[in-house]
Amino acid sequence: MKVSDCIAPGNVELDLNASNKTRLLKALSESASRHVGVDEREILAALQNREKLGSTGIGAGIALPHAPMPGLEQPFGLLARLGKRVDFDSIDGQPVDLVCLILTPTESCSAHLTLLARIARLLRSPEAVAKLRAASSAEQAYAVLTEAEV
Repeated sequence: MKVSDCIAPGNVELDLNASNKTRLLKALSESASRHVGVDEREILAALQNREKLGSTGIGAGIALPHAPMPGLEQPFGLLARLGKRVDFDSIDGQPVDLVCLILTPTESCSAHLTLLARIARLLRSPEAVAKLRAASSAEQAYAVLTEAEV
């Protein structure tokens, strides 16, 4: 599964503003709900339950909140670059400014893990992260996400 299989060009948000982790997860849930037709409260509850297991803040200013979601037919992703960094209880203690939300159908555990691994690999690239932070448009950021795909 490629990143472009779940993150569409319209699923990139730049300069998203949230004052804390809870509000950020709420804003992401609201946005995801508009795209996938699942109630935002269900999405938020799934994300919060996942965060109780341990923060999805992977360090270097990046978070990968993710959860399986009943009612989804296919994986869904959303990339957000924040206008201001937010404390996310990340493993390195640093606030985040790049967040990639991933929701997957509850039945496809292997697809969930494969997709997370691909996105995490991309976001471990200092070059890709620098390009995402410097992107002047959602289209540019989307191009960074998909440029390595074949």
